[in-house]
Parts: sequence; C-alpha cells; structure tokens
Amino acid sequence: MAKTLRLLIVINLAFFFGESIHAEGFNKAGIATAHPLATKAGYEILEMGGNAFDAAVTVSAVLSVVEPYSSGLGGGGFFLLHNAEDGQSVFVDAREKAPSMADRDMYLDENGDVLRTASLNGPLASGIPGLPAALHHVANNHGSMPLYKLLEPAIRLARDGFPAYERLITALNVAKKSRTLSPKFKAVFMPNDQLPEVGQLIKQPELAKTLEIIASNGHDGFYSSFFTQKMIDEARKDGSIWLADDFKNYSVVEREPIKVNFLGAQLTTAPPPSSGGTTIATILNIISEFDFIEMDISTRTHLVVESMRRAYRDRAFFLGDPDFVDVPIKKLTSKEHASILAQSIDMNAATPIHEDDQLDEKYAWNEGSHTTHFSILDMDGNRAAVTQTINTWFGSGYMLPSSGLILNNEMDDFSAKPFAPNRYGLVHGEQNSIQPNKRMLSSMTPTFIESEKGLAILGTPGGARIITMVLLSILDYFEGGTAETMTATKRFHHQFLPDVIRYEKDAFTEETITILESKGHTLQEISSYGNMQVVTWEKDSGDVSSSSDPRGIIEGYDIDFY
Repeated sequence: MAKTLRLLIVINLAFFFGESIHAEGFNKAGIATAHPLATKAGYEILEMGGNAFDAAVTVSAVLSVVEPYSSGLGGGGFFLLHNAEDGQSVFVDAREKAPSMADRDMYLDENGDVLRTASLNGPLASGIPGLPAALHHVANNHGSMPLYKLLEPAIRLARDGFPAYERLITALNVAKKSRTLSPKFKAVFMPNDQLPEVGQLIKQPELAKTLEIIASNGHDGFYSSFFTQKMIDEARKDGSIWLADDFKNYSVVEREPIKVNFLGAQLTTAPPPSSGGTTIATILNIISEFDFIEMDISTRTHLVVESMRRAYRDRAFFLGDPDFVDVPIKKLTSKEHASILAQSIDMNAATPIHEDDQLDEKYAWNEGSHTTHFSILDMDGNRAAVTQTINTWFGSGYMLPSSGLILNNEMDDFSAKPFAPNRYGLVHGEQNSIQPNKRMLSSMTPTFIESEKGLAILGTPGGARIITMVLLSILDYFEGGTAETMTATKRFHHQFLPDVIRYEKDAFTEETITILESKGHTLQEISSYGNMQVVTWEKDSGDVSSSSDPRGIIEGYDIDFY
C-alpha cells in the first residue's frame, strides 16, 4: 500500500526553555521531506549513529537526485542548524553567486527593457552553484560521519535509478511544452522526446559520478579541479560567462540568524540574503501592536494582509546581499519600526497604492512551487531546517553533459532593472541589482519556533509566497496548531505589488470575502500551492510529529519509515 510522508513518533524528554530548548533522552527522531526516498535515507543515517546535520547532508543530496525539478547540485540553499549541546543556532548561506563577469545591465536590450528569457533559460541565467559547498561544509563542520558515507544513498539512486512518479512526470510535461530544454536534459529525462511512465527507472550516471567526486574530494573536487574546468568549458560553449576563479573563490558563509519574539515565544529564522526572516519579523511585530488574538477572522485577515503589504514594500526597497549593501536589519526588525507602520493601518480600509509606489505597470504572476524544504530533529535535540532550490521548475532547463547537473536560473532573482518585476512578480530596488560575485535575494525561509508549548521546525518552497506560507503556519502554531495543521492550513498572499490578495479555495468564507472587498481589497482565487515540511515536539505529551504538505504528497512508494 502507498504510504504518505506523515509520521507520528512518541517520545519522552526533559524540557528547559530559555534562549533555546535543550532536551535529553530522545529515543526517536522526526524527519519531514518532499520525497519518501529522501525521508528514508535520512532515517537510515540517524539509525547508523549520525546526527541531524549528517542526515541533512544525505537528505539534501538525495532530493537533488529524485526531485530534479526543485533543487540540485546545480543550485544552492540555506541550512538553518541548531546544536543542542551548546544551544547555538547558525545559518549556513549556500546561495548562488553572480559570476565575476556579470554586470548590472546584462539582461537589458538596447532600449533598456528586460530580456526576460535571458535570465531564465540556458547557462547565462545561472549563478555559481552553492549546494556542493554546503554539503562539504555542513558535513565537515557540524556532522559526525564522513562525507563519502553521507552521499552513498544519493550516488546509488543516481546510478541505479529511482521510479518516476506523477509529480515528476507532470513537471516534465509542463517543461516540455513551455521551456527551452538542453539536449542532455532531454536524453536523461525524456529520451526520444517521450515522457517516462510511472515506475520507469530514471538513471543519471553522470550525476552519480559528480556525487562520487564530491564524496572523494569534497569542496575542491567540485570547485577547483580538472572536473571544474570541464564544467566551465561546457557551459561557456552554450553562452555562460563563468570563469575558473568564480568557482575557486566560492565559499559558504555562516551568518547569525534573525531572532524575533512573538507571543512569548522565540522564532529563529533566515537573515539576508534571505528576505524571509526580516519580512516575517516585520509582519509579526506589526501584528503585535494589535489585539490580534481577540479579533474576528475577517478583521484578523485584513490586519495580516496590511502587514504583508508593508513588509513586502520594505523588502523591495531595503533588502539585498549584506556583503555588498548596507541592510538595516535592526531597524526593519525593530518594534519601533513596526509601531510606525502599524499606525498607518486603517482597520476599516485597505491602504491604497499611491501612484509613486506603482514602480512598474507590468506585473507577471506565476505560481512557483519550485524549490524544496526539509525539517529534521534527531534523538539529541539537534535540528535542521533546510530550503534549497534551482529556482523555477528544472532551473535553467540546461544540463551540463559531463556532470549531469541541471543549472539554476537564480540570476532572475536579481533586479535586472530596478523595480521591474521578476518571474514571481516581485519588485526589487538597487539593493538587489546585479553585481559581480554578489548573492541574489531569496525568499527561502527555514525557521524554528521555540515556545513553552514545545518546538516547531518548518519551511516550504513556493517562490515569493514562501514567506507568507511560513507566516501563516507560524500563526497556526500559536492558535494551537499541530504539524499536520501547519502543513495543511489554507493560504493567502499579498506582496505589496501587484495589489491583490491571492488565496486558495476555501481559505476564506463568503462572508470574509465580502468584508474584505468592502474594505477595498481585490481578491483572486488561485490553485493550491506550496509543499510545507514540519516537525514538531509537544512538551505536554512528549510527542514528535513529522508532517508533509498534503498538496505535495508523493504516493506509490512502499517505504518503512522506522
């Protein structure tokens, strides 16, 4: 019988709440991922004595093989890690970087208009991959097992193959109809231009060899070797501007996470170049200025939307790579800033977008459920929240022939032209303009919640809407939500521009819709989106629960999750 990715594990543990949770006596663990094979591989590592960080490396690599539409070695990601022994959390930034030959106007035509496809298709759309560096860094600096052991499951699945499934086939079908796909990509995933059948083995021998190189030689094997130069030569042949020094100079950065207090709990989340943590902190701080808990659902929704509107405007104007621009994080996440923004909210009317705020008239809207997230809690209380991506479905659509890497198209996450919308309709200012060796802004928001109630580890894919999905799951948690309700909660989204509330079916009652419209909001129902992965620990019961988003459940895998 097909099994879902949901898992409920009962444990007994001790609880101490201060700066962080420290727990002893774990006899079970929790893992939530977007694919059963990744979940299984993560548990196998824990069963072998590995910690949450070891399991994170394994899960990351396996997802790079079995979920190629969402992430891979040709992309990057963020690893939010918490060490139970010292109570410290760290944010490992493995975001892609612009090549050194990149320039501010590289995706503009002679008239100064954005050449949209140039930043989406082919190697020119690709930043320098960061995920291989992250695998080596996390294993060497936080793990307890050798890298070669951690990569064995991914190598095996790439070499021997994994069964094709409906979600993958659907993604391939969409890509086939709407994307420019390289010859090698087609040869691997749709030979003879035919989509695979459910259960048909997908083998990636070149990707297996790349994983073996990383397993044997770590960071240098991928970033400064003969193999590296071969990748560069192949990419440049088809339009890339990569140089050898771009790879030699790439390294992950460990950053201080953003921490925000909300309703007596502490949230630990992603700092820039993620925009998620800053934006969520702003929203929660605004909400805290009101008697949120006592509001009826329509009033509460209005407040949340108006808070989203203001926080996303800040995102557009102030956020970028902190190694290149001055990001006023302390100001943006301060109670004082939130108080000023809160005073501008009219609880009886939507805030109009003024003419000088319109910035650009052409707002594309795209669904964006690409990217992937997983959450892990081990038996010692170590935890990992990891979001990784190649941007859009199958990234740039370009596979390097000799390495099997599907290259990202993360260059589209820069501001190709200040305040012109990217693929997700997001606008950015000069802070996120293209510069050589700069990391592009991201919405990925891996997050921890620590409260007297217990603990939650969460995150999701979803492009621009990652931030609001994480936000709504946080709010659900404080309403008494569980891992399952946090993943299943109905979603709505506002991102400043375009000025519209997009919402899933049944997210609002007819009464709420009528009230919101009477306040001046524009609403649009859209299809379901996101693929949240949550692990929770409940203090009172001692339960650990792992839940995967019902929107993204992959069936057809009969797997024992231990």
